[in-house]
Amino acid sequence: MTKYAAYQTLFKRGVTTVANVTAISGPGLGLDTEDVTLLDQATAWEEHVATILRSGEISLDLVFDPLAATHKNDTGGLLNDMTLRTAVAYSIVFPGAVTWSFNAFVTGWEPSAPVDGALTVACKLK
Repeated sequence: MTKYAAYQTLFKRGVTTVANVTAISGPGLGLDTEDVTLLDQATAWEEHVATILRSGEISLDLVFDPLAATHKNDTGGLLNDMTLRTAVAYSIVFPGAVTWSFNAFVTGWEPSAPVDGALTVACKLK
């Protein structure tokens, strides 16, 4: 079984790699189920059916560059995608040539500027 380092995993907006990504989390995929247990069934065990698949959320940690094309509130930037409420084609490119592609909305943008640290942004997509 091959093992991979997360290093060189890319997050892309269309064909453009988003700058300065330090961590990617998600999506937290899920499957909803519905209880269909009957009062008169033969066993006392509960029964479920699968219903809808949930896409989850993606979290990005970025070293924030307010002038970077993929960060700023201008065409091509994540912040612009959020303010325009635009679903955009994104992808996660894993080492080993595996790519997950999806459309998502940027739903969160939280800059952080600690006196003793780097300028960063926590970004959420759904």
